[in-house]
Amino acid sequence: MVRPGSWSRHSAAQARPAQARPAQARPAQARPAQARPAQARPAPIPVWPGQLVTVGAAEVFVRSAPAAAGAEPALCVHGLGGSSTNWTDLMGLLGQPDPPPGQAGQDGQDEPDERDGQNARWPSWPGGPTLGCEALDLPGNGHSPPPPDGDYSVRAQAAVVACLIEQRGRGPVHLIGNSLGGAVCTRLAAHRPELVRTLTLVSPALPDLRPRPVPARISVLQIPGLGSWMLRRAGRIPARQRVMITLRDVYFDVGLVHPARLAEDIAEVERLDGLGYSGDVLLRSAKAVISEYFRRGPGSLWRDAAQISADVLAIYGSHDRLVDPRMAARAARTFQQARVVVLPRTGHVAQMERPDDVAMEMRIMISAAAARRGNEKSGR
Repeated sequence: MVRPGSWSRHSAAQARPAQARPAQARPAQARPAQARPAQARPAPIPVWPGQLVTVGAAEVFVRSAPAAAGAEPALCVHGLGGSSTNWTDLMGLLGQPDPPPGQAGQDGQDEPDERDGQNARWPSWPGGPTLGCEALDLPGNGHSPPPPDGDYSVRAQAAVVACLIEQRGRGPVHLIGNSLGGAVCTRLAAHRPELVRTLTLVSPALPDLRPRPVPARISVLQIPGLGSWMLRRAGRIPARQRVMITLRDVYFDVGLVHPARLAEDIAEVERLDGLGYSGDVLLRSAKAVISEYFRRGPGSLWRDAAQISADVLAIYGSHDRLVDPRMAARAARTFQQARVVVLPRTGHVAQMERPDDVAMEMRIMISAAAARRGNEKSGR
């Protein structure tokens, strides 16, 4: 249910001891939720169409964006309480061909970013392939029914995603995950490397036991009896209010949410309220994430991360209230081939808050990965 701007980056490809450079120090406060004038903003693109697909014993809803001939396949995996619509804008951008010369920064005349006066695109459009993007609703989320076995573990979710890739014959794919979806994609990339061409992680939920306010609230949901009581109580709060609470948790600048998108989110919450199982799905999924945070040894997610041979792009938000942006440094040290970026004035869902920045970083990483593979084949 949980949009584009200035740059602060740390590239850690082949630089093991590097530390991620945090964004420029700015007040660590989310912007107030004040809507911007709707007449000055173009209407957002519609959500992409989709259909239910049988994957093993489960059914998942899969959305697909139009793809040009020769487009490389990509698959997006949402986070806790999210859905495939979290990727709408990014899927559209990744499906666009390279802009013609003289546009998107190639003429050196980028327009200043309205938020801080810096260039919105830096330093130039990097090229890279057009991607044919799909996004799924994980079992029990969005339009996907709950899994028959009731298993919401990261391992089970990764198995569903792997089965989907195999069944549709699209692998290896550019795999993209946010939050819980980042954990799922990390596990999949480590254990099924033949299915993954590159890996992009947006605020991945990799273990970090340092206290954060929003994860603390999620942890409380696991107290027997208390979690279900809290969800029942929250269900009595109007849908619009619940959506705004969530948006303030995951965005730095809630004013970037287009009114049409806000209306879509409210309608979706009201639809989920009528299904009767969304609260249970949230509780079980949250429990799965928390259990991974305390897992140690060979089965831990950070051990999985260290095994991944694919090129990785890890994006963190400087003002993320769920995933600590300081984890960027550990990501830079752990992944074998990593480009690690901390986006300034960005929250937990950079693919929604700053989709053009994420698309730009992905193109840079994918182009570099293709060049590296070409050099390896030629023996350079």
